[in-house]
Amino acid sequence: MDAATFLIQCLNSLQYGLLLFLVASGLTLIFGIMGVINLAHGSFYMIGAYMAYGLAPLVGGGFFVTLGVGLVLSIVLGYMLEWVFFSYLYEREHLQQVLMTYGLILVFEEIRSLLVGDDVHGVQAPEFLSGSIALGDVMTYPVYRLFISGVCLALALGMYLVFTRTRLGMTIRAGSTNREMVQSLGVDIKFLYRIVFAAGVAIAVFAGMIASPVSSVYPGMGNSVLIICFVVVVIGGIGSIRGALVAALLIGTVDTFGKVLLPQAAGVLVYVLMALILLWKPDGLFKAG
Repeated sequence: MDAATFLIQCLNSLQYGLLLFLVASGLTLIFGIMGVINLAHGSFYMIGAYMAYGLAPLVGGGFFVTLGVGLVLSIVLGYMLEWVFFSYLYEREHLQQVLMTYGLILVFEEIRSLLVGDDVHGVQAPEFLSGSIALGDVMTYPVYRLFISGVCLALALGMYLVFTRTRLGMTIRAGSTNREMVQSLGVDIKFLYRIVFAAGVAIAVFAGMIASPVSSVYPGMGNSVLIICFVVVVIGGIGSIRGALVAALLIGTVDTFGKVLLPQAAGVLVYVLMALILLWKPDGLFKAG
């Protein structure tokens, strides 16, 4: 492997890992902080991709206007879902949560099929981000992939600052530890959980929207993402945003270089990594926070 190829694979692993973190961070908010096993989280990623495809001709304002409209709609969707559905799952057993959220997957897939069909679609990247930069004499790297990495890094920094430097972040962390105590101090825990859930949904939808020009848009695209996101959450530590970032970058590196160096075993390397880390640290790399 020459230097240019190695650099491209490093950039690919970084971009994949950061995008994976974006989806997994929404899951760790819902799963780790609110205690709900949400199998429908991958569907929010799929909804984001289909929003990028379906909203573009409706809003007619370009890719970034579509992103803005999609984010607003995703926040509304997350708030309403928590209000009418997920708010009843907090006291239920995990098996009931799994069954109910799996039912949501079927509902979302059927709605998607009725609205846009079962064909594979493509989303055009913004024109000014559609070029490539030269890496060596013959290899190039798409500018849009660098844009994805930059956006994910900015959002990771933003989430870190919110959770560690703001009163809202302190309240969310306290609510995840002792819900009754926070409620007794006058915090509207129901509204707080709706905000957290809406944020988790919006992050997953946003990830699907910015990934759509790279991955295309197709039925069931959220299912494979969901599995790997649970792996990220478990490796990083349930409820830990920092752990989700580290775990996602580790998985991105192992998966990307595994497909290049050990293509026959690439499908299991991520799970081998998870097993080794859990043998070393059964609770994951980091504690919640």
